[in-house]
Amino acid sequence: KMKRTNVVVLLLLSVLLPCVYSLDNEVYFILEEGQVRCFLEEVPKDTLVVGNYFSEEYESNTGQIGGLKVTVTDGNKVQVLSRELLPSGRFAFTSQLGGEHKICVQTSSTRWFGKQKIKFYLDITTGEKATDYGEVAKAEHLGELEIKARRLKDRISDIRAEQNYQRHREVAFRDTSESTNARVMWWSVLQTVILVATGMWQISHLKNFFKTKKLV
Repeated sequence: KMKRTNVVVLLLLSVLLPCVYSLDNEVYFILEEGQVRCFLEEVPKDTLVVGNYFSEEYESNTGQIGGLKVTVTDGNKVQVLSRELLPSGRFAFTSQLGGEHKICVQTSSTRWFGKQKIKFYLDITTGEKATDYGEVAKAEHLGELEIKARRLKDRISDIRAEQNYQRHREVAFRDTSESTNARVMWWSVLQTVILVATGMWQISHLKNFFKTKKLV
């Protein structure tokens, strides 16, 4: 019975997970020579990120596309990837820590006149979706059922990693909120003390003033 239950659970996961776990980010933008376009990709630690791209000329037809370059920096501003790009292809990196990664695309050539515009298509995939299981099957001599099991296992691992990452973010956010609340409370206490001390000083000053003027 336990084995049947496990099989049923795995089958349900294999059907439901693709519906609730989609990490594809397809974008395109116009890139002019000398211009840099950046965007953020938030991933957990030790996650494979693959970018498949294609570039073409925009509003021109010279048949030549200038050099392109991609750089990736993590949340600590440490450069994870920096490489020149062909007009089409892919780049990949593995996150060394969880959080936002800044991916920047720019041209590596400039012209004084007639700057070229490039339409750049980019499809970002992460985790299990970024793995080429065809190559894995060839390298490890795995059958179709074994590959499906590997894919499902990797998908579940990605979900667990995402949950752990979100849990750590929640803890960090709670600590920050508690620290901010404590500072606000002590600032309020300090303001109250200053107001009370100022009031007492004013009362004392007024008493001395009235005594000096012999009004009291």
